[in-house]
Amino acid sequence: MFTTVSNAHAGTIGEDGLHKQDWFSLTFKDVAEDIETASEEGKRLVIIFEQRGCIYCAKMHEELLSDPEVADYIKANFNVVQFNLFGDEEVIDTDGETLTEKTAARKWGIVFTPTMMFLPERTEEGKTTTDIAVSKMPGAFGKWTFLDMFKWVNEKGYEGEEHFQKYHARKIEEARAAGKLIVE
Repeated sequence: MFTTVSNAHAGTIGEDGLHKQDWFSLTFKDVAEDIETASEEGKRLVIIFEQRGCIYCAKMHEELLSDPEVADYIKANFNVVQFNLFGDEEVIDTDGETLTEKTAARKWGIVFTPTMMFLPERTEEGKTTTDIAVSKMPGAFGKWTFLDMFKWVNEKGYEGEEHFQKYHARKIEEARAAGKLIVE
């Protein structure tokens, strides 16, 4: 049973109380397998932690993930797997350990929802998901900060010298110079 939220593009609310997007990936939550699947599709994996009743999660779905520019970019470049911060579904960490969603959240240092964990194109033997994560984004930011983080990860900005904040500031200046209105 799903309930529709106010914005038609904001997804649905599942029985677990979490907002759902029809383009989120439904997997067995074996993180190494999910990274491999995303890589085979020419995409990156992002794990998103949410919780029932999270007003920031609702904001993210209603204002960001329902925005066609944001959603289309993410769908084209990422597989998104949703985890429940307090969930009991089984998860397999990249180091092979079997956990629940809530114990994975503790192990990986996730304390806020929503939090997005961006993963690399390949796993590393014996390393945990948090060890190999290329970036984390806690919170629901404005559209351009949110979208720029996905772009920075997709462009592998974490491998270069330009910190995300510098990248984001540069993108805002470029948009303004091109006459685009950027409102966070």
